[in-house]
Amino acid sequence: MGRMSRDPLAGPEHRRGPEHRPGHRVVEVGGIELHVAEQGSGPAVIMCHGFPGLWYTWRHQLPVLAAAGYRAIAPDMRGYGRSTAPADPAAYDRATTVADLVGLLDALGLDEAVFVGHDFGAVLTWDLPQWAPGRVRALIQLSVPRTRTPPMPPSAAFEKVAARHFFHMHYFQQPGPADEELGRDPARFLRAIFWALGDVDRYLGIFIHPSQGRGYLDVLPEPPALPWPWLSEAELEHYAREFARTGFTGGLNWYRAADHVWREKQERPDRPVEVPTAFITGARDPVLALSGPDPFDVMRETVPGLAGVHVIPDAGHFVQLQAAARVNELMLEFLRTLP
Repeated sequence: MGRMSRDPLAGPEHRRGPEHRPGHRVVEVGGIELHVAEQGSGPAVIMCHGFPGLWYTWRHQLPVLAAAGYRAIAPDMRGYGRSTAPADPAAYDRATTVADLVGLLDALGLDEAVFVGHDFGAVLTWDLPQWAPGRVRALIQLSVPRTRTPPMPPSAAFEKVAARHFFHMHYFQQPGPADEELGRDPARFLRAIFWALGDVDRYLGIFIHPSQGRGYLDVLPEPPALPWPWLSEAELEHYAREFARTGFTGGLNWYRAADHVWREKQERPDRPVEVPTAFITGARDPVLALSGPDPFDVMRETVPGLAGVHVIPDAGHFVQLQAAARVNELMLEFLRTLP
C-alpha cells in the first residue's frame, strides 16, 4: 500500500487542524514511485494535474470532496514533485502514463474511480476509458476539451506555428534551453505563467513576439505582486520550493512525448468516450481561444457520455484555483448523479 511521507502542508503557512489535511504516501507503480495525497473515504475520485502542477493544485478540492463522502486522491504525476521523474521523454508515452493510473488503482485497492483531469491531466484522462476499459467510472475534465488526433506529428505542427510567432510547445521540444531558463528562478516563472494563463488577453499577447532568440520569460507579461484573489505568496512559495528541488524537466517531458503519443494513436485510433462526463472551464481560458470558433464542437461529437459543459465567467486556465467554490459545487453536483 505504500509508505507514508512527510506532510508538505505541515509548515507554518498552512496552520490547519489535522482533519483538514490530506494524508500522504508513496506507492510503487510499474517501476517508479508516485507520491499521492488523499483525504476522506468512500467512492474514489482521482485528480490528475498538468503543467506546471503538483498534487497541491487540488488543495481546494481535496477537503471538500472528503467532507462530501468521497475518497479524494491527488497524485504528483510522473515527472513532478515527489514522484519519480524519468529523464527520457519516451517514458511519458500514453501506454506508460495510462499504466501509472491503472497501477495506482491497483496499489490503492480500487477497481475503478472517477478521474478528474486538468491540462495534461485532462489530455491523458480523455484516453483512459479506451486504454483502461472498466477502470473509469466517470470523467470530470477541466480546461482542455477533447480533440481528435491530428493528421501530422505534433512537433511538425508546432514548428509551423513557431515560424510565425513564439510558441511555447515548440520551444519546449528541445531538451536544455527551457529546462535551464525556467529552473533558473522557479518562483519568477511560476508567478508569470499563473498570471498569464489566468486570462486570455494576457496570454495571447505572447504571439506578437517572434520565436528567434526568445525564451518563455521574454514573452510572458510581467505579473503584479502577490497576493491575488486566488493565489497567495505562501501558496506560490510551495510550488516554487518543489520545482527548485526537482527542476522542470519532468514536466517538460510531457510536451516532448507528444510525437510518441501520436505514433501510438496511429495504431489505436480514438474511440468515443461513453462514460458519464462533465466538462468545466473558465470563460477567460486561453485554451478556448486556441481551440477554434467552437471549442466544444469536436467534444460534443466524440463524447457521447457528455452530461454537461460548464463555462465559469471571469476564470482562466487554472479554473479549480480561480473559481474553486464553483468548481467544487459543479463536481459534487455531477458526482451525485452517478449510479
